[in-house]
Amino acid sequence: MIQLYVLSILCNGLAGYVLFIDNDSMNEKTKFFLSGPTLTLVLGILCTVTGVLKLISPIPNVSSMKAIIILGDLVPALSGIVAGLLLIFGIYRQSMSAKSGELDRLGVSLLAFRKPIGLGLIVVAIVHFIFADRILFL
Repeated sequence: MIQLYVLSILCNGLAGYVLFIDNDSMNEKTKFFLSGPTLTLVLGILCTVTGVLKLISPIPNVSSMKAIIILGDLVPALSGIVAGLLLIFGIYRQSMSAKSGELDRLGVSLLAFRKPIGLGLIVVAIVHFIFADRILFL
């Protein structure tokens, strides 16, 4: 489906940009828009849902294959799911009052890799946009 393709590229690219940028180097208007909790939460939910739908959507009539039902576009789908969960967890961690336990340690270790994950998401979005009709991600 072309809608999921476009939504996957937009979500992965925007989530990668939000994860990659440094909040200290932005002006106040850009910082409010891009790192606001509402946008981040909506983008996280949208990335996760798009990733799951992209994972189960079939690719019709690719070369000699009839349709691949389970593995639609594996890397863009999994990267969307990871980006969505990372964005949602970042918002959850900001709103927690007591930061202790296993979940907080897992979050600190994942959020330490915000920039590499963000850059990887941008690269996945660009490659997925350029090679739209190829199955490079199986």
